[in-house]
Amino acid sequence: MNIKAFKSQNFGKGKSIRVPGSKSHTIRALILAAMSEGTTKIFNPLKSADALSTAAAIKKIGAEVTFNDEQNVWIVKGAGKNLHLPDTEIDVGNSGSLMYFLTPVLATLKGRCEVTGDESIQKRPVDHLIDALNQLGADAFCKKENSVTPPYEFTGPISNENILFTEGKLSQYISGFMMAATRMTGLTQIQLTNPQETPYLSMTKYWLDKYGVQSSISDDYKSICVAGPVELKAEDVTIPSDWEAVAFPLIAALIANEQIVITDIDDSGTQGDEKIVELLKDYGADIEWNKKEKTITVNKNSFLSAPDGTKKISMAEYPDAICALCVIACFAEGKTVFTDIDICRKKETDRIKVMTELLSFLGADIKDNGDTLVINGHSPVQKDGSKNEAFALHGGNVDSYLDHRVAMSLACMGLYFTEENAIVIKDAECCNVSFPHFFDVMNESLGCEFRETT
Repeated sequence: MNIKAFKSQNFGKGKSIRVPGSKSHTIRALILAAMSEGTTKIFNPLKSADALSTAAAIKKIGAEVTFNDEQNVWIVKGAGKNLHLPDTEIDVGNSGSLMYFLTPVLATLKGRCEVTGDESIQKRPVDHLIDALNQLGADAFCKKENSVTPPYEFTGPISNENILFTEGKLSQYISGFMMAATRMTGLTQIQLTNPQETPYLSMTKYWLDKYGVQSSISDDYKSICVAGPVELKAEDVTIPSDWEAVAFPLIAALIANEQIVITDIDDSGTQGDEKIVELLKDYGADIEWNKKEKTITVNKNSFLSAPDGTKKISMAEYPDAICALCVIACFAEGKTVFTDIDICRKKETDRIKVMTELLSFLGADIKDNGDTLVINGHSPVQKDGSKNEAFALHGGNVDSYLDHRVAMSLACMGLYFTEENAIVIKDAECCNVSFPHFFDVMNESLGCEFRETT
């Protein structure tokens, strides 16, 4: 499906939108429910492609899943003590979270298991995961000769007799070992040399706390300890709204220069991507976060500029925001320097390479320097409201590279341009990975102009 994105006269004007439940929370909830004794009700789950891949995977290891879409609740009968290895390979689809979370859990079991996924997953390096499994006693390796990508297989069980020493730039496999630790006897100790995406480690601890698991994370996130074994007991849970999804209506409103309201905002502090509000306000965005009402209001007429001419943003804690932030940096006067970007290269795509290519094609001044990404942005108007002759962005046909955050970010960018100068995104249905029916929801709720085209 190709989507044509352009400016709409009906966008915004105080309209409101509610983003879906968190993908990160939903996948954690499903896996822990599968590991538990008893039946769990998961309210407000995100029915995305990744979450459905997770539901299919946990059915293979002994859990039962029932979907009640009418009441927006999923019911999981946990496998508990009967958790077992699958009869066939685990296919994680496009979900890196599922792959990294579930592999260490299944590695606590005796026997062999193979993991594969779609074309995108089979390009993602897993050498750090393979090394960690082998450190703890598994026999793990990638199936293709001289490869560091899926498919891979492992034979367990792992144990916590040794301390796990690993880099930790990617948080997902660390979260997987934290969950796996609940099935091992004694204290599992994880030492990280370069922890990044640290809010996601705190999110995993939040879930372990809910299940009564004793765990600790040092202030610098370099030392993690989890005590086991723990017999997890089923507990009904509610999935908070997704901060990673909030980014897109936020930047859409700023680019289109219209007022919108985002409702049911999660204020639990468990999602690092809430930092985007502060980052956008630093650019001069007029954004009000009413924590009592759980709403965010984006107001009109924000002049976006890098404070003091240059803004530096470390992506270590919230790398999934890189695509949205790249787009908004193009519309902000001044230089934006993104640092700690290596983690952004190891997602569905090398998002630094992809965004550099696509935004350059659309007229942006953007340079990938290897360890930094630099964007020299320009506001469409000057402070006095007059046209900014330096603004050179334009529309065009672009490829999503099957990356949901790339597709959604560029669609939001298109809301600035006329229909004659629209942005057309190829394979835009990939948005279903994290924001099902993104284009329909944005059209119906906010009056966007996202139109399917050939």
